[in-house]
Amino acid sequence: MSERKIIFSGIKPTGIPTLGSLLGAMSHWEKLSSDYNCLYCVVDMHAITIRLDPAVLRDNGRNMFAWLIALGLDPEKNILYFQSNVPAHAELSWVLNCYTYAGELNRMTQFKDKSAKNTDNINAGLYTYPVLMAADILLYQANLVPVGEDQRQHLELCRDIAERFNKVYGDVFTIPDAFIPPYGARIMGLQNPQNKMSKSDDNANDCIYLSDSPDEIIKKFKRAVTDSDNQIKMSEEKPGISNLLTIYACVTGKTLAEAEAEFADAGYGHFKQSVGEAVAQTLAPYQKEHARLMSDIANLDAIAAKGAAKANEMAAKTLLKVKELIGFN
Repeated sequence: MSERKIIFSGIKPTGIPTLGSLLGAMSHWEKLSSDYNCLYCVVDMHAITIRLDPAVLRDNGRNMFAWLIALGLDPEKNILYFQSNVPAHAELSWVLNCYTYAGELNRMTQFKDKSAKNTDNINAGLYTYPVLMAADILLYQANLVPVGEDQRQHLELCRDIAERFNKVYGDVFTIPDAFIPPYGARIMGLQNPQNKMSKSDDNANDCIYLSDSPDEIIKKFKRAVTDSDNQIKMSEEKPGISNLLTIYACVTGKTLAEAEAEFADAGYGHFKQSVGEAVAQTLAPYQKEHARLMSDIANLDAIAAKGAAKANEMAAKTLLKVKELIGFN
């Protein structure tokens, strides 16, 4: 690899990406390959902390992998692969478990939250999830990791583990930083504009999924929460309308001021219909490319295998160094 900084991102194959994910981050990933060496990993090992039917996990993984390519990630410019196809993730995770304190894992708020929601399956994998995440990142000497607020605590633990290991064995791991791109909109839910749009939301009408049909998209926008005064403008007091204006501006390339001006004399019904149509038009080419990729599973698997070969080559260098330093034969 060149001296360009390395970005690592892991994407869990649970559910379909949303419009929020697209406008907030994924639509901008294509540009990063010009300035960074990027690895995008479908973290199927992380996904099994909950019980999934094997066929569902396999299909979800391929679907997510296809979405990455459909959204513009060129496999020739980025390393795209499945976590389970690179055994070094699991090997390094075990080593790092032995350099992580139970007290640190006990403080992880996401474990507490997920345990409360899945009381019938509080497994050790869920508990040590942050250590595997640290291994994901440190294997590739990643400089930067795109993280949301819910993952910041995990990244801090990753940094602590890396610094602890380096203190014992020398300059082994690159200490990663959070990557916050200078672009990307924060897209809120259509039914609850106070909360960020999330694929894990129980209310399907709150999200626009990238696979939604034009009719589904327009119906969801028609049901979107607004307010009672019928003015279309950006305002903290109008979170629903502000969210719809943000979405419209993102998908049309217009400024927020231009979007406001366009609908200055319009009613909410016309406005929501227009936003829905603009979103459906934006998603159409992504959906077409995704369908094309999913129509040839053999080719999709070949792309994943090629990416895994590149990832294995990178990961092996770090893992070999770690094994030698800790005394493995």
